[in-house]
Amino acid sequence: MEKRRFNDSKDKEYEEIVLSVNRVTKVTKGGRHFRFAATVVVGNRKGKVGLGTGKANEVQDAVKKAIQSATKNVVRVPLIDERTIPHQAICESGAARVMIKPAKAGTGIVAGGSTRAILELAGLKDVVSKSLGSSTKINVARATLKALTSQKSAEHIAELRGKTVEELLG
Repeated sequence: MEKRRFNDSKDKEYEEIVLSVNRVTKVTKGGRHFRFAATVVVGNRKGKVGLGTGKANEVQDAVKKAIQSATKNVVRVPLIDERTIPHQAICESGAARVMIKPAKAGTGIVAGGSTRAILELAGLKDVVSKSLGSSTKINVARATLKALTSQKSAEHIAELRGKTVEELLG
């Protein structure tokens, strides 16, 4: 994983990490035609994170497209005490399954690969994760994002049920 910072006219709202850059080949009668596909994660480390992909003839253009796509697809993640998630979740994308669990303070992020990048940019500090099944980077990233968006805070559930948080927790 490679961290990139693009300094345009103003400071960026989101920090980005390039998860992967793949070379894609199209074979035509004129020969091989190479293009690049980039996968990027963006986040503000305060509960907002997004995933995007982009394809182009040059690596830099593919990364730029992926960053634009990721900023369009930013989602909000509920944080507990600004450090962990409300509850455990298992989600899948393709053959990749990802399990994320809340952890005690001081545990840190126990995760690898694209899951770690997403959890860091979401602003989580204490989470345990396990990748089950396929290890395809983009599918693991999508499954992780799906698991984070499936998180519901106690306040949200209480609001849905028309109760207070105290009534809900007993």
